Amino acid sequence: MVIWSIGLAGSGKSTISNIIYEKFINNKLPTVLLDGDEIRSIFGDDLGYSLNDRLKNASRIRELCKLLDRHGIHVVCAILSISEKDRNWCRKNFSSYKEIFVNTPIELIEERGYRDLYKKYDNGLIENVVGKDIKFDQPYNSDYVINNVKSKKIFIEEGAKIVNSLLVNLK
Repeated sequence: MVIWSIGLAGSGKSTISNIIYEKFINNKLPTVLLDGDEIRSIFGDDLGYSLNDRLKNASRIRELCKLLDRHGIHVVCAILSISEKDRNWCRKNFSSYKEIFVNTPIELIEERGYRDLYKKYDNGLIENVVGKDIKFDQPYNSDYVINNVKSKKIFIEEGAKIVNSLLVNLK
């Protein structure tokens, strides 16, 4: 099974992915946790953040997930996944694909101050920021949606419900 946690930078997808990963490991399920930024460094940081580079990074991640999935390893992946085309590829090419959309409004991410990425963009210091000058295709058919607009405690509780649902689906 490949579990694809998607959303804007700072939305909470890494938090949810870590919760899922820990629960799968505690249940002795062969599982790997992948993060989009980690994949960049594994491949030598040879890509920038342009739309084309982001799509190439997503392609690498998809292919790595496909390999691990083919070998019976569950993959929990935290990735922006900006393209619905990429997500449709995942639905067709993995043995089992579950998509979790962490829906957090960019204004709330900025207000929480989790990422100075958006502030840097607003101050003209950087470009190629998803949600600003690069479009994020909001998913329309995710298996799970978490509206991360309340407290962190409620967010984590929502994540725990998803984990339990995923574990039931494995049995």
